[in-house]
Amino acid sequence: MAVEDRVALCVARFYVEFADALEQGAREALAEAGISSIETHTVPGAFELPLIARYAAESGRYDAIVALGAVIRGETDHYDYVCAETARGLQNVQLSTGVPVGFGVLTVDSAEQARARVRGGTKRDSGRHAVDAALASLAVKRTLQERPRRAGFSV
Repeated sequence: MAVEDRVALCVARFYVEFADALEQGAREALAEAGISSIETHTVPGAFELPLIARYAAESGRYDAIVALGAVIRGETDHYDYVCAETARGLQNVQLSTGVPVGFGVLTVDSAEQARARVRGGTKRDSGRHAVDAALASLAVKRTLQERPRRAGFSV
């Protein structure tokens, strides 16, 4: 990626410990990719992420967006609704705007599972993985924009 690329980190802060670790992993991955133009936008919970991701995408200020947060299963159906609508909303943002959105929202059964999936955890760094996904999509987008092809079949 180019140094002039701009990335928005959209972070749900409901679980501060996990939000901080996800953001740290994302920032490290962006730094390794040579991206220093990073702005963070925060909201209380994951359900609000699609809206701020849409605001960021439609602003024209960012080449990619990375959504970060955690949803931990509780005793009610609330978990299912928040997870499904957050994922659907973020997918809709990237499909409707063409701005890649990395999905770094943990959807887990426990705090222990969340801890294992952030920077320093035993499973993976989901903040880093979300950056990798967004930057990979951005690279494909640019490759396809650089090499226009004629539509249809040649005879």
